[in-house]
Amino acid sequence: MSKNDIGKRIKKLRDMIEHHDHEYYTKNSPEISDQEYDRLMKELRDLEKANPALVTPDSPTQRVSGGIVESFETVEHKVPMLSMDNTYSADEIREFDKRVKKNLGTDSIEYTVELKIDGVSISLLYEKGRFVRGATRGDGFKGDDVTINLKTIKSLPLVISDSSGAAPQVFEARGEVYMPRESFIEINKQKTRSGEEAFANPRNAAAGSLKLLDSSLVSKRRLNMWIYGVGYTERASFKTQYEALDFLKHAGLRVNLYIKKCRSIEEVIKYCAEWETKKTSLDYDIDGMVIKVDSFSYQRNLGQTSKSPRWMIAYKFPAEKKETVLEDIIVQVGRTGTLTPVAVLKPVELSGSTVSRATLHNYDEIIRKDVRIGDRVIIEKAGEIIPQVVEALKDKRTGREKKFSMPKKCPACGSGAEKLEGEVALRCENLKCPAQLKERVKHFASREAMDIEGMGEAIVAQLVDKKMIEDYGDVYYLKREDLAGLERMADKSAANLIEAIRKSKANSLNRLVFGLGIRHVGVRAAWILSARFGSLERLALAEAGEIENINEIGPVMAKSMFNFFRSKENKKVIEKIKKAEVNTVSGLQASATMTADRQGSGEFRGKTFVVTGSLEGFSRQEIEELIRSHGGNASSSVSRKTDFLVAGKDSGSKLDKAEKLGVKIMTEDEFKKMVK
Repeated sequence: MSKNDIGKRIKKLRDMIEHHDHEYYTKNSPEISDQEYDRLMKELRDLEKANPALVTPDSPTQRVSGGIVESFETVEHKVPMLSMDNTYSADEIREFDKRVKKNLGTDSIEYTVELKIDGVSISLLYEKGRFVRGATRGDGFKGDDVTINLKTIKSLPLVISDSSGAAPQVFEARGEVYMPRESFIEINKQKTRSGEEAFANPRNAAAGSLKLLDSSLVSKRRLNMWIYGVGYTERASFKTQYEALDFLKHAGLRVNLYIKKCRSIEEVIKYCAEWETKKTSLDYDIDGMVIKVDSFSYQRNLGQTSKSPRWMIAYKFPAEKKETVLEDIIVQVGRTGTLTPVAVLKPVELSGSTVSRATLHNYDEIIRKDVRIGDRVIIEKAGEIIPQVVEALKDKRTGREKKFSMPKKCPACGSGAEKLEGEVALRCENLKCPAQLKERVKHFASREAMDIEGMGEAIVAQLVDKKMIEDYGDVYYLKREDLAGLERMADKSAANLIEAIRKSKANSLNRLVFGLGIRHVGVRAAWILSARFGSLERLALAEAGEIENINEIGPVMAKSMFNFFRSKENKKVIEKIKKAEVNTVSGLQASATMTADRQGSGEFRGKTFVVTGSLEGFSRQEIEELIRSHGGNASSSVSRKTDFLVAGKDSGSKLDKAEKLGVKIMTEDEFKKMVK
């Protein structure tokens, strides 16, 4: 064949294979035998091997790279992937309906109701009809680029079909990756045979599979996906959720069959109740239903809070309950030193997984429920995730049951366990307590704290287990050669992590204060305290009464701060951080000239800003830090109290709402001039 004929044959083979993939994996209606499919694939591979210049990223042969990536890049979602508020009863669904109608000023609302897939949320970016990138939800604003692993899912089209010509040039499809129950059972059998720890449930299995660094291993996990909506779009023709799903389905994406448009809230409730009894008939897990206002125009008008859209809500199915035996009670120590009693149970199947542990929350709860070792108890999964003991079956007691008492010392390090006034939990205040260390280091390195990219859970666990660090201060004394010996830590990854650690030294004081993991001190409080005191040294010397007098800081937080900085162990760790030349003064550039007084009475004092769209000179976190450093308040939602909206490229509903409310709108350049 001539080069031209070879090119045409390759294109025809790709089209045929994509068609048969769609028929088999998406529509579940294969048109040819496996042998015939394999023959087509072999011919394509042979032609591409002989003509490597004709290989393209969207070829069916490129679904599995076979290579191992060192780590996943972080990418920003064009439109944030927010979480959903939950409801647990028909009355709460009706309350949601009332709020929607009141805010929109209408009594006529149509809803789209969908199954809530218990999997891993992902975003798929298509440009000019081709799949170019896929990412996990992450923190809602940024996620991990897992394109290489998503390509192994045969139901994901690498090229979408658009016979109508209505497909946007660029759009994000939102969906859920899951592991079918049959695959989950088979993989756990294999793990058990090889002596590995089995996955707890299909969701964990899907999440773990997507994070594998070798796509050839991912392909063996037989993941699948359902697409439930769109994120960012350019010039989309569809105006409702139902129309968007119809577009996605006809474009070749795998849209769930069990979607219903409901014209009343009672019809919604009836459909939810129907699936509550039918959920076990599926070959994948669902943990509820998702209820969405169908009209995109109404969705824009309703807007969103900082965490979730006001036009969408999840109805969570009631938790399944099971009876079992409480064989023992042990005490675990969390990141902030909380001593939590945990029930050791006779293993029982509950909501698709084997449960052998359940939380008892705290000692007061044990007393209130009168739970004893040896009791027959009722357990359930709170939100289908965390097993908890609901009640003890006192009428089934034999007299051999034993009462439980909390220890007076931390079971992990032997330090005294204290109970602060007004709290129910016992706590260990030793910052070097080994049980707390992994969680403390993870928190210290997290995005909102010191933002040390590459220091994830697996790396932290190895550093602690190998005794390479005894506290988060030791992070700044790690060397490249130390890291290179860790599992799955190549030389380049080690160099990147050392560089990320070095860069984190210049972070602003508020990040360090938040990263210290002081109980009750969140991101906002860390900002306020950094602005007020100006340096870590001044903050550490402050009396509880002085801290408590600051606006928005209460007595509980003040006492927690005071106790933290008086601990001998904590002082040693902070001294390590100072010696490593980590910035301990206020200001985005660690400038000693930006004093607390300037920050507190800055030019933005008393003004509320909202940032929307894509910015060129700032990340969202950077511009919000800059606003706060000048005394302003950075909010995530537009309201009548908003003073300024900073609008970047591709601004959406926030811009529309700001215009309606008469909020002053400025460009990124105008904002830069404003802050000089």
